[in-house]
Amino acid sequence: MGHDLPNAEYLRLRNLRWENPPQDTEGRASPDMAELVYRPVIGAARSMFKALDLKIDCQGSENIPRSGGAVLVSNHIGYLDFIFSGLAALPQKRLVRFMAKESVFRHRVSGPLMRGMKHIPVDRRQGEEAYAHALDSLRAGEVIGVFPEATISQSFTLKGFKSGAARLAQEAGVPLVPMALWGTQRLWTKGRPKNLRRSHIPVTIRVGEAMEAPNDQYAGAITRRLRERVQELLESAQRAYPVRPKDASDTWWVPAHLGGTAPTPAEVREAR
Repeated sequence: MGHDLPNAEYLRLRNLRWENPPQDTEGRASPDMAELVYRPVIGAARSMFKALDLKIDCQGSENIPRSGGAVLVSNHIGYLDFIFSGLAALPQKRLVRFMAKESVFRHRVSGPLMRGMKHIPVDRRQGEEAYAHALDSLRAGEVIGVFPEATISQSFTLKGFKSGAARLAQEAGVPLVPMALWGTQRLWTKGRPKNLRRSHIPVTIRVGEAMEAPNDQYAGAITRRLRERVQELLESAQRAYPVRPKDASDTWWVPAHLGGTAPTPAEVREAR
């Protein structure tokens, strides 16, 4: 979070900092405190989006269960994706607990907020702990948000999926809910400057029907079907997106296969 936010929203977010949010015996924020922190953050995000005059088109929120555990699975194209994914669950009165890189939890501003909202830190060297934390949360009836590509796709196409989301759903006995985002890369993404000024940028969100994750099926097979469903939703969101690049200098956010100048997946791999 930088000072590129509109001043009022920046100050509101700073005022929401919690240096040491109350925690349970395992070091997690207590449920009551999580909601005390989470809801004001939602209000701040909504105010920020209003100030930016974003045009948010969200369809399919009714596919997110109103109660019980679920794994919400989305593509990943920008740094603010978790905010928009979480907003999609609000009509169902659900608060999503996202699995995010452990480094985010060490940031002096975002860290206390992430912990206070009961998001789940993922240390890639010790993934078992994050997996167990997410599994406990699912069994307790929480909605867990997962980006199975693991990192932002700089080609803005769908990368391969890790199988963790499917395995969590299988072990917890909860559904998978596929989702796709489009337009968030225009706000803030890897390798591009932030655009958090009044920009009227549209953001399109599509949530698909929940999928079962039977225990008698391979997690890999479930993951393939899940990725196919997210791909379908992504293509639907792209077709519905209401604007096109203004000129040749504005094609960076459009994938190469759709006529844009974003790098291809192969070019991204070669640049590493």
